[in-house]
Amino acid sequence: MATWPRREYFYYFTKMMPTGFTLTVDLDVTATKEWLAARDLKFNAAYLYLVSKVIAQTPEFRVYRDNTGQLQRFDVIHPAYSVMHADDHSISSLWTAYDPDFTQFYQNYLADLAEYGDQRTPMPKAPQSENTYMIGSIPWTHFTSYTPLPFTPLNTFFPVIQAGKFEQEAKRWQMPLSLTIHHAVADGYHVSQFFEQLQLAFDHPEAWLAS
Repeated sequence: MATWPRREYFYYFTKMMPTGFTLTVDLDVTATKEWLAARDLKFNAAYLYLVSKVIAQTPEFRVYRDNTGQLQRFDVIHPAYSVMHADDHSISSLWTAYDPDFTQFYQNYLADLAEYGDQRTPMPKAPQSENTYMIGSIPWTHFTSYTPLPFTPLNTFFPVIQAGKFEQEAKRWQMPLSLTIHHAVADGYHVSQFFEQLQLAFDHPEAWLAS
Protein backbone atom coordinates (compact mmCIF):
# COMPACT_ATOMS: atom_id res chain seq x y z
CA MET A 1 0.00 0.00 0.00
CA ALA A 2 2.83 2.43 0.84
CA THR A 3 4.13 2.39 -2.74
CA TRP A 4 0.82 1.97 -4.60
CA PRO A 5 0.03 5.14 -6.59
CA ARG A 6 -3.68 4.53 -6.06
CA ARG A 7 -3.54 4.29 -2.26
CA GLU A 8 -5.34 7.59 -1.57
CA TYR A 9 -8.11 6.75 -4.04
CA PHE A 10 -8.48 3.31 -2.47
CA TYR A 11 -8.93 4.90 0.95
CA TYR A 12 -11.39 7.48 -0.40
CA PHE A 13 -13.60 4.97 -2.26
CA THR A 14 -13.60 2.39 0.56
CA LYS A 15 -13.78 4.61 3.66
CA MET A 16 -15.02 8.09 2.80
CA MET A 17 -17.29 7.41 -0.15
CA PRO A 18 -17.68 3.65 -0.80
CA THR A 19 -18.52 3.42 -4.47
CA GLY A 20 -18.69 0.97 -7.31
CA PHE A 21 -20.03 1.38 -10.82
CA THR A 22 -21.33 -0.57 -13.79
CA LEU A 23 -20.86 0.01 -17.51
CA THR A 24 -22.74 -1.92 -20.20
CA VAL A 25 -21.76 -1.86 -23.86
CA ASP A 26 -22.67 -3.73 -27.02
CA LEU A 27 -19.76 -5.70 -28.43
CA ASP A 28 -19.56 -6.86 -32.03
CA VAL A 29 -18.88 -10.61 -31.81
CA THR A 30 -19.46 -11.43 -35.49
CA ALA A 31 -15.90 -12.44 -36.39
CA THR A 32 -15.45 -14.67 -33.35
CA LYS A 33 -18.90 -16.23 -33.67
CA GLU A 34 -18.24 -17.15 -37.31
CA TRP A 35 -14.67 -18.35 -36.62
CA LEU A 36 -15.89 -20.68 -33.88
CA ALA A 37 -18.86 -21.96 -35.89
CA ALA A 38 -16.54 -22.92 -38.77
CA ARG A 39 -14.53 -25.04 -36.31
CA ASP A 40 -17.49 -26.40 -34.32
CA LEU A 41 -16.23 -24.80 -31.10
CA LYS A 42 -18.35 -23.50 -28.22
CA PHE A 43 -18.81 -19.73 -27.99
CA ASN A 44 -19.06 -19.73 -24.19
CA ALA A 45 -15.57 -21.20 -23.83
CA ALA A 46 -14.11 -18.52 -26.09
CA TYR A 47 -16.03 -15.82 -24.22
CA LEU A 48 -14.63 -16.97 -20.87
CA TYR A 49 -11.14 -17.25 -22.32
CA LEU A 50 -11.03 -13.87 -24.05
CA VAL A 51 -12.35 -11.99 -21.03
CA SER A 52 -9.86 -13.79 -18.77
CA LYS A 53 -7.00 -13.05 -21.15
CA VAL A 54 -7.79 -9.34 -21.22
CA ILE A 55 -8.12 -9.32 -17.42
CA ALA A 56 -4.66 -10.91 -17.24
CA GLN A 57 -3.44 -7.78 -19.04
CA THR A 58 -5.37 -5.43 -16.70
CA PRO A 59 -3.66 -5.18 -13.26
CA GLU A 60 -6.43 -3.02 -11.79
CA PHE A 61 -8.86 -5.97 -12.06
CA ARG A 62 -6.75 -8.46 -10.06
CA VAL A 63 -6.52 -6.80 -6.61
CA TYR A 64 -7.60 -8.60 -3.44
CA ARG A 65 -7.25 -8.28 0.35
CA ASP A 66 -5.41 -11.16 2.06
CA ASN A 67 -6.04 -12.63 5.52
CA THR A 68 -3.86 -9.98 7.16
CA GLY A 69 -5.77 -7.14 5.53
CA GLN A 70 -2.97 -6.29 3.11
CA LEU A 71 -3.67 -5.71 -0.56
CA GLN A 72 -2.18 -8.12 -3.07
CA ARG A 73 -2.48 -8.71 -6.79
CA PHE A 74 -2.88 -12.10 -8.46
CA ASP A 75 -1.02 -12.71 -11.72
CA VAL A 76 -4.18 -14.25 -13.21
CA ILE A 77 -7.73 -14.85 -12.07
CA HIS A 78 -9.89 -17.74 -13.23
CA PRO A 79 -13.48 -17.53 -14.55
CA ALA A 80 -16.27 -18.76 -12.26
CA TYR A 81 -19.45 -19.22 -14.30
CA SER A 82 -22.89 -20.80 -14.04
CA VAL A 83 -24.24 -23.78 -15.94
CA MET A 84 -27.98 -24.39 -16.19
CA HIS A 85 -29.62 -27.79 -15.87
CA ALA A 86 -32.13 -28.17 -18.69
CA ASP A 87 -34.71 -30.26 -16.83
CA ASP A 88 -35.38 -27.96 -13.84
CA HIS A 89 -33.52 -24.75 -14.87
CA SER A 90 -31.44 -24.80 -11.68
CA ILE A 91 -27.85 -23.58 -11.87
CA SER A 92 -24.46 -24.64 -10.57
CA SER A 93 -21.32 -22.52 -10.33
CA LEU A 94 -18.19 -23.97 -11.91
CA TRP A 95 -14.74 -22.52 -12.39
CA THR A 96 -12.13 -23.40 -14.97
CA ALA A 97 -8.42 -22.79 -14.65
CA TYR A 98 -7.30 -20.08 -17.05
CA ASP A 99 -4.52 -21.06 -19.42
CA PRO A 100 -2.92 -18.60 -21.86
CA ASP A 101 -3.24 -21.25 -24.59
CA PHE A 102 -6.85 -21.35 -25.84
CA THR A 103 -6.66 -25.00 -26.88
CA GLN A 104 -5.62 -26.02 -23.37
CA PHE A 105 -8.24 -23.77 -21.76
CA TYR A 106 -10.90 -25.25 -24.05
CA GLN A 107 -9.95 -28.76 -22.93
CA ASN A 108 -10.03 -27.64 -19.27
CA TYR A 109 -13.50 -26.20 -19.83
CA LEU A 110 -14.85 -29.36 -21.48
CA ALA A 111 -13.35 -31.52 -18.71
CA ASP A 112 -15.04 -29.42 -16.02
CA LEU A 113 -18.40 -29.62 -17.79
CA ALA A 114 -18.08 -33.40 -18.17
CA GLU A 115 -17.14 -33.98 -14.54
CA TYR A 116 -19.28 -31.42 -12.73
CA GLY A 117 -21.87 -30.09 -15.18
CA ASP A 118 -24.67 -32.49 -14.21
CA GLN A 119 -24.30 -32.20 -10.44
CA ARG A 120 -27.30 -30.46 -8.81
CA THR A 121 -25.55 -28.39 -6.16
CA PRO A 122 -24.53 -24.71 -6.05
CA MET A 123 -20.75 -25.34 -6.16
CA PRO A 124 -19.92 -28.90 -7.27
CA LYS A 125 -16.23 -28.28 -8.00
CA ALA A 126 -14.11 -28.01 -4.88
CA PRO A 127 -12.00 -26.45 -3.67
CA GLN A 128 -13.09 -23.09 -5.02
CA SER A 129 -9.95 -21.26 -6.10
CA GLU A 130 -9.31 -17.97 -4.26
CA ASN A 131 -8.46 -16.16 -7.46
CA THR A 132 -11.74 -16.59 -9.31
CA TYR A 133 -13.96 -13.83 -10.64
CA MET A 134 -17.67 -13.95 -11.43
CA ILE A 135 -18.60 -14.09 -15.10
CA GLY A 136 -21.84 -15.26 -16.64
CA SER A 137 -24.38 -14.85 -19.36
CA ILE A 138 -28.14 -14.41 -19.69
CA PRO A 139 -28.54 -15.69 -23.25
CA TRP A 140 -32.32 -15.19 -23.28
CA THR A 141 -32.29 -11.39 -22.83
CA HIS A 142 -30.59 -8.58 -24.73
CA PHE A 143 -30.25 -6.04 -21.93
CA THR A 144 -29.04 -2.46 -21.75
CA SER A 145 -28.03 -2.65 -18.08
CA TYR A 146 -27.16 -5.31 -15.52
CA THR A 147 -26.07 -4.57 -11.96
CA PRO A 148 -25.22 -7.29 -9.40
CA LEU A 149 -25.96 -6.40 -5.79
CA PRO A 150 -23.48 -7.82 -3.24
CA PHE A 151 -24.80 -8.27 0.30
CA THR A 152 -21.52 -8.94 2.10
CA PRO A 153 -18.31 -6.87 2.51
CA LEU A 154 -15.78 -7.38 -0.26
CA ASN A 155 -12.50 -9.19 0.26
CA THR A 156 -11.68 -9.05 -3.43
CA PHE A 157 -12.05 -6.22 -5.89
CA PHE A 158 -12.41 -8.33 -9.02
CA PRO A 159 -14.86 -7.34 -11.75
CA VAL A 160 -18.27 -8.95 -12.15
CA ILE A 161 -19.06 -9.56 -15.82
CA GLN A 162 -22.32 -10.55 -17.48
CA ALA A 163 -23.17 -11.08 -21.15
CA GLY A 164 -26.62 -11.02 -22.74
CA LYS A 165 -28.40 -12.35 -25.78
CA PHE A 166 -26.95 -11.89 -29.27
CA GLU A 167 -28.91 -9.64 -31.62
CA GLN A 168 -28.23 -9.26 -35.32
CA GLU A 169 -28.11 -5.74 -36.75
CA ALA A 170 -27.15 -5.13 -40.38
CA LYS A 171 -25.65 -8.62 -40.59
CA ARG A 172 -23.50 -8.01 -37.51
CA TRP A 173 -23.96 -9.85 -34.22
CA GLN A 174 -24.09 -7.63 -31.13
CA MET A 175 -23.72 -8.93 -27.57
CA PRO A 176 -24.37 -6.74 -24.52
CA LEU A 177 -21.66 -6.97 -21.88
CA SER A 178 -21.86 -5.50 -18.39
CA LEU A 179 -18.86 -4.92 -16.14
CA THR A 180 -19.18 -3.95 -12.47
CA ILE A 181 -16.10 -2.88 -10.52
CA HIS A 182 -15.23 -1.22 -7.22
CA HIS A 183 -14.15 2.38 -7.74
CA ALA A 184 -11.36 1.83 -5.19
CA VAL A 185 -9.30 -0.05 -7.79
CA ALA A 186 -10.47 1.24 -11.17
CA ASP A 187 -11.88 4.29 -12.89
CA GLY A 188 -13.89 4.74 -16.06
CA TYR A 189 -10.67 4.93 -18.06
CA HIS A 190 -9.59 1.43 -17.01
CA VAL A 191 -12.99 -0.04 -17.84
CA SER A 192 -13.05 1.73 -21.21
CA GLN A 193 -9.60 0.35 -22.02
CA PHE A 194 -10.79 -3.12 -21.05
CA PHE A 195 -13.77 -2.92 -23.41
CA GLU A 196 -11.57 -1.57 -26.21
CA GLN A 197 -9.09 -4.44 -25.85
CA LEU A 198 -11.87 -7.02 -25.60
CA GLN A 199 -13.48 -5.70 -28.78
CA LEU A 200 -10.11 -6.02 -30.49
CA ALA A 201 -9.97 -9.64 -29.35
CA PHE A 202 -13.46 -10.42 -30.68
CA ASP A 203 -12.55 -8.76 -33.98
CA HIS A 204 -9.43 -10.93 -34.47
CA PRO A 205 -10.09 -14.51 -33.32
CA GLU A 206 -7.40 -15.80 -35.66
CA ALA A 207 -4.81 -13.95 -33.56
CA TRP A 208 -6.32 -14.41 -30.10
CA LEU A 209 -7.68 -17.95 -30.29
CA ALA A 210 -5.55 -19.79 -32.85
CA SER A 211 -2.67 -21.83 -31.42
